[in-house]
Amino acid sequence: MNVYSIKRTILGQLPTGADLYESLTQIIQRENITLGRLSGIGATTHAVIAYFDQIEKKYSTLEFPDGMEIVSLNGNISIRDGKPFIHAHIVLSDAQGKAFGGHLLPGTKVLACEVTIDELEGDELVREFNEKTGLALWKEGKLV
Repeated sequence: MNVYSIKRTILGQLPTGADLYESLTQIIQRENITLGRLSGIGATTHAVIAYFDQIEKKYSTLEFPDGMEIVSLNGNISIRDGKPFIHAHIVLSDAQGKAFGGHLLPGTKVLACEVTIDELEGDELVREFNEKTGLALWKEGKLV
């Protein structure tokens, strides 16, 4: 188990029309954040998420072309292929309050989004392909 502390926190609002995933990636690369966590709330004008099929070991994409609320955006920042990488999940709700969730993908357009990024201090976490799951997982960081 690794222990981490918060080095700094970045708070901000993403501009209307921004790609949520790409904007977050640009921020962490510009700020050279290689270890951290992120969260956010807001709304989208178009959303693209994915579900990982554990049998097929591949992602299936879902698109929501209308406005949705961002009920929750949570993720982490680590290293993948030698550079900072965001792994984030998002929960969206429609006008009837039905919730949909999955892996955040590029193509999700922001109406409004307030984001918190905590840069952490501690041992680096690096993602590598895990044959058993078919996912890129942290090499270290096991809790048990």
